[in-house]
Formats: sequence, C-alpha cells, structure tokens
Amino acid sequence: MSAALRYLSTRGASPAATLSQAIAAGLAPDGGLYVPDHLPTLRVEDFKADGSLAETAATLLAPFFAGDALAAELPAICNEALTFPTPLRPLPQHPNTSVLELFHGPTAAFKDVGARFLAACLRRVRGDSTTPLTILVATSGDTGAAVGAAFHRQPGIEVVILYPDGRVSPRQAHQLGCFGDNVQALRVQGRFDDCQRMVKAALNDAALQAQSPLSSANSISLGRLLPQMSYYAHAALAWWQKHREPLNLVVPTGNLGNALAAVWVRAMGLPLGQIRLACNANETLPDFFAGHDYTPRQAVATLANAMDVGAPSNFERLLWTYPDANELRHAFEAQSVDDRTITATISLHAHEHGEVFCPHTATAMHVLDQRRAAGDNAPWAVVATAHPAKFESVVEPLVGKPVEVPPALAAMLQRPAAAEPMVAGDGVLREWLLNRVAQYVALPS
Repeated sequence: MSAALRYLSTRGASPAATLSQAIAAGLAPDGGLYVPDHLPTLRVEDFKADGSLAETAATLLAPFFAGDALAAELPAICNEALTFPTPLRPLPQHPNTSVLELFHGPTAAFKDVGARFLAACLRRVRGDSTTPLTILVATSGDTGAAVGAAFHRQPGIEVVILYPDGRVSPRQAHQLGCFGDNVQALRVQGRFDDCQRMVKAALNDAALQAQSPLSSANSISLGRLLPQMSYYAHAALAWWQKHREPLNLVVPTGNLGNALAAVWVRAMGLPLGQIRLACNANETLPDFFAGHDYTPRQAVATLANAMDVGAPSNFERLLWTYPDANELRHAFEAQSVDDRTITATISLHAHEHGEVFCPHTATAMHVLDQRRAAGDNAPWAVVATAHPAKFESVVEPLVGKPVEVPPALAAMLQRPAAAEPMVAGDGVLREWLLNRVAQYVALPS
C-alpha cells in the first residue's frame, strides 16, 4: 500500500494536513494553497486500457487518497461524480487536431467535474455533523453554477456565490441565481479579483470561522483540482493506446486551476506532451512567461469572461511544482488573445469548418491555428471548457444561427433567478455572513 501523502501549504507556515482536512478547509490557515508533499508517479500500465473516466480517476487519484479516511470511498466518489462524458473528438481541419469537450455536465462547463467530486467528498467528510458548513465561491462565470448545482439541497451545507455584476453573460448570471434553497448568489460591484479577495479574507478570518465554519469550492480547493486531472489523464491514455505518442494540449486559463491539473498529470509521468496556455486580454501570465516579473493586476473585462483574472490563485501551486522560474518559463508558454481575435476565430471556424466554440475555447483554438500555420503537424487537442450556448449573445451573431441549448441548461433557464447586490469589500462580506449566522441562530429548532 502507498504511504499516505501529507498536504502542506504553499506558504510553508501551516501544519501538515490529511487529505480530508485539506479538502474540508479549502485554504490553509496561513493563506496558502494545499499541495501534496510530493507528486506521485504512475505508468500507463497502471490503468485499465478500456476503462471509464471514473475508473481512470480512481486509479489516478488513489495515491493522493492513500491512508486517508476517504480512501475506501474513492471509487464510489468517482462513480457518483463522473457520470457524463469528456470526449476527445477529432476536428476536421487537420488529422492530428482534436477537441477535448468538457462541457457535457449539468451546467455545461468543465467546472462540473470538480464541483461534483468536491460535493461527494464533503458529504462523506462531514458525515452526520449537525454544524452547518458554508461554502464560499468566487466565480468569474462558470464555477458558481457548477458548485450551486453540485451542492443544491445538500443537508448541512450553505453555498454563497460571489460574482462580478455585469461581467458574466446573461445566461451565466441566470444560472448563478436560479437555485434558491441553500444556494445564495451575491452580485458584487467589482471585478472577479475583488470577489476572490473577499472570499480569501473570510476564509482566513479565525473569529468568523469560529462562529460559522467556512470552506471554499474555488480551484484553490484540492477537492476541485484533483478530479480535474482525470479527464487529462483519460484523454492522454486513450491517445497513447491508439497512436503510441504523447498528446499535446492548448488549455484556456484564467485562475490556472484547469491548466495546473494538466501540468500535474504530465509531472506524474503520464503521456502528455507540450502544454500551451491560452489567455484572454488579461496578460499577467503571458507577461510572466515572456520573462517579466510576476505582477498581479486588476482584471480586464473580456468576451471570455470566465478567464477575466488578473491575480491567478493557482500561480502559487505552479511555483511549487516548478520552483525555478527559468525552468518554469522553459516548460510552458502562455499567449494572450484579444476580443477581436476571439470573435474572428469563432466566425472562421463556424463558417469554414462548421465548428462552434465558446469565447474561451476560441482563445485556445487561435493559439493552435497559429501553430498549424507555422507548420506544426504534431497531435494537439484544444480544451473546450464551456458550451457555446452559454454565450449566445456573443456567439450567435458570429455564426449566423441559434446555438442549440443543452437540456440541462435549458431547464435551469426556465427557473426564476435572483441575486443580492453587494459592495466590493472584505468587511461587507464578513458582516453579511455574521448576519446570516444570526438568522440561523434565531430560527426555531
């Protein structure tokens, strides 16, 4: 049996935790992000050749769960969470081009994978606890809906979603506010980075935590990050079995969680080749990889709104994985794609190839288009992070026709939706949460 991994903070000032403790806490006490004390290694031969996504995930994540209270439950967690496909679909324009579709879950975005897995873990970690747990989630578009759907009506769990008012698509905003019951949406008068800062401040507030236990469902949570590794491993293994060569990836990224999942899969020894990061007009990561100092900044609003991040949280985990900045820059590239190029890419692929992409996926498609134009014929997969129907006001005028809405998304859009306005301030969220606690206490038992 594998030795149990310990989970440490990227900032090095918190005691080691078990996996269950790290998942339950979300953020480490010193404000850092939890990472394993080392990344385990696996071989292609460790995996079932024709296994399902859930079976791939169970094998991949077993070393991370070894020795933890959740270890025996891992196969059941995977089977419960990973009930929809993440197909690697060939694209017509080049024999070595594919799209990894991650939007077939209940809220039509890749965030469903991590959110459902986290919910399944927390349900088991909490057991029959009678103390309510509040899940705080900052979202730039898709995370909040996935978390809301995963935790909706789960006993003992309250979900509070913060999103930047006016900076998500109309359908995303409707999803965020359509749950009710134990899920509350707050539309913050600011940027995503304000929402993320407010959530982190609350999670690091010991006095607040003492009155109302808090956790996170952002990609800062290991319970979100680890399962996102599964679809990269599954795609890489499938490609390897058929072609005996590594699969290269272009990953759209904002907060770096989805990209980091691919980075860790490759670091564990599975057959992923090059990993290229596609960003929107927010240039924090492209500037760093171009050789500049890492400089967080205010986020810029773009058509690829779920990637509107100026201070990506998971950069701390990336530096933990590659402590030498020069080695990190040598290992990856990041490219900025502006709104004009996003719209041109969506239009081009719709009219020339009959493929409709969301704005985020279009950033990755443009990066690959450039590589192909330069003569790169290697096998590449573009990661499709969301269904284009979530961005109909952007996509439909460009493709010249309606985009069919997936059934689960259509059902959400039929529900009434509401969100409470909030000023962007750490103290404002603290006061709101304390008032909510007071309301719980005042409720008759």
